[in-house]
Amino acid sequence: MALPEDANAYNQFPASHLTGYNTRMNTTPLNNQTLLTYLTRHLDQYLADLRTLTAFDSGTQHKSGVDAVQDWMQARLEVLGFTCQRDHQPVLGDNLLATRPGRGGHRIMLLGHADTVFPVGTAAAHPLTIQGQKILGPGACDMKAGLLTGLYAIQALDAAGFTDYGALHFLCVCDEEVHERCSLPLIRQVARQSDVAFTLEAARANGDIVTARKTAVWAKLRVHGKAAHAGVEPEKGRSAILGLLRHLLRIDQLNGMREGVTVNIGRIEGGTQPNVVAEEALAELDLRAWRSQDMLDLVAALQAEAATPALPGTRTELEVDVSIGMPAMERTPAVARLEALAQELANGLGFTVKGASTGGASDASFVAAESVPVLDGLGPIGGLDHSPDEYVELASIVPRTALLAQMIAAVGDPSVG
Repeated sequence: MALPEDANAYNQFPASHLTGYNTRMNTTPLNNQTLLTYLTRHLDQYLADLRTLTAFDSGTQHKSGVDAVQDWMQARLEVLGFTCQRDHQPVLGDNLLATRPGRGGHRIMLLGHADTVFPVGTAAAHPLTIQGQKILGPGACDMKAGLLTGLYAIQALDAAGFTDYGALHFLCVCDEEVHERCSLPLIRQVARQSDVAFTLEAARANGDIVTARKTAVWAKLRVHGKAAHAGVEPEKGRSAILGLLRHLLRIDQLNGMREGVTVNIGRIEGGTQPNVVAEEALAELDLRAWRSQDMLDLVAALQAEAATPALPGTRTELEVDVSIGMPAMERTPAVARLEALAQELANGLGFTVKGASTGGASDASFVAAESVPVLDGLGPIGGLDHSPDEYVELASIVPRTALLAQMIAAVGDPSVG
């Protein structure tokens, strides 16, 4: 699925990446009380919608459940005047792209995902419940409440009569929770046709938004040895396990080679049984760094380690491809300006936010890889993702949705930048 490259609604404004939106500091694009009143009046409907969405089992591999979420989202977005396109997938659920032109200004991308990690049957076993100030339900935090925050922010802007942006791109992907992805080309394509992006993942449990994420790459280190009888003639063998362990001891020393660089030895396997000198051994590694260049340096160090066998008579192979890893979401000057804008607007709404850096990954990183400024964590406050206790804070829904609406208005305004 491709966006029309020549459509005026998408391309009439150059991707300036908002070099001047910080000039709006200390001003509020829309009346805060108007937004808060609208969202408060519609909170019960938001909660009813969240109950509906969490009732869909939408684990990534459950195509019909993910498609049910996308069907629901498409119907709501079409009511709001969006043109929807489905990127049909044969095995996984479909990706959904909804677009709507405005009256002019910067082009804004809202990014979310329809899939969860929960197996079929979880929704029926654990329906949405409200316990005091916590809303519990499978996928409520990660990230069905975030999808609704995007929808209701748009509704609030519509009610206030604000359409002063170049275009809104609302992209809801099907496969954020797995390593093998079909949606990445579409994420990158929509990012390239946007000036700024907001990811609808939940805010951190302490209320922070996310301004930086590490790059993450997985690697495999494989050692080939020589099998032999461990009792009769062990000297004729070459232990792949021993060679692997010697490599791993040195690889562990790469932790901290640059600030924030980590190497996790997550899984090892090797050999066949105790009385056989191991012929094969394998380790799977998780590599992370704050900066893309640091990741390249780390991979170069691993390649140098693998180039020389740690045990004579063995052979070592390193399998790693940085291009299919998670890019870094670096805190660029443009991201810092977005963070400052979010703080200013949140203050006007009566609360504070801070930018946070995290080693975890999200689809915001693929937007950042296209040199598009992006803020992450624009959904409600929540936590304990991927567990039976996953929750969203009830009191955070209205103010965080109002913040997203104000951010859209602030960066979309054609008089800014």
